[in-house]
Amino acid sequence: MGDGFEKHAWIFTLGTELAQGRVINTNGSYIGRRLTLLGVKVIGIVTIIDNVDLISKYLMLVLNEGPRFIVTTGGLGPTYDDRTLEAIAKALNRKLVLNVEALEMVRRKYEERKMPLTPERMKMAYLPEGGVPVPNPVGTAPGCWIEYGETVIVSLPGVPREMEAMWENWVEPRLRKLLPPIHIAEAFAKIIGVPESSLAIQLNRIAQEYEKVYVKSHPLGEELGKPVINIYVMASGEESSLASKLAQEVLGKIIDYAQHLGGSVTGVELRVS
Repeated sequence: MGDGFEKHAWIFTLGTELAQGRVINTNGSYIGRRLTLLGVKVIGIVTIIDNVDLISKYLMLVLNEGPRFIVTTGGLGPTYDDRTLEAIAKALNRKLVLNVEALEMVRRKYEERKMPLTPERMKMAYLPEGGVPVPNPVGTAPGCWIEYGETVIVSLPGVPREMEAMWENWVEPRLRKLLPPIHIAEAFAKIIGVPESSLAIQLNRIAQEYEKVYVKSHPLGEELGKPVINIYVMASGEESSLASKLAQEVLGKIIDYAQHLGGSVTGVELRVS
């Protein structure tokens, strides 16, 4: 994968309702953003219907590229079409087994609600062999953390509130232990009065000069007959000051060039995490 597969990730957002456009896919953007701020390069976000064969097929395809992380959302519930962990087990050539710890998590949830533990509810406690259940503080379905060679596969529910709570409370702290410390600096600016095609000359130069900095222009149309472009710069470093300096340096070159072409600049901002 070029600059080291250990920092690459794929995201699988699973559900027929997503593929059909009936539900907006906010999970993909949330996880992509969180991984990026950890210094992980997200290669792609894949949306697939609730079909075991299709999901396992594309999981195997991605696994052959040796990513460090794969994150899936959706398909962990009690209904007939919630089959994500079955698809993962198939892709890994492992059995789907009743996990005692996951079963206890599910049992406690329904016991608190004074509801019986039906076969449909027990279904949520079946994980691929070697899977570790991820606690769900909001809903009932546990997630799953499973290691396959050098790849970690994390499966979370599709309900955004549940997924986000599990990510922030359990998953991300463990990912941080597997990754080197890193700081991300992001710089923003709005340029008015310069066509993107004119600005592209400088952006191309910067892309060649700063290989580890990501720069992107986003045309917004026109205001009062003048083109408007948002500029985004992302730099990373082991120290926040270095990342910040690099992002500001690159954005400064873009701003200087835009002003040289007669453009005006607003909305300059720097964020460091």
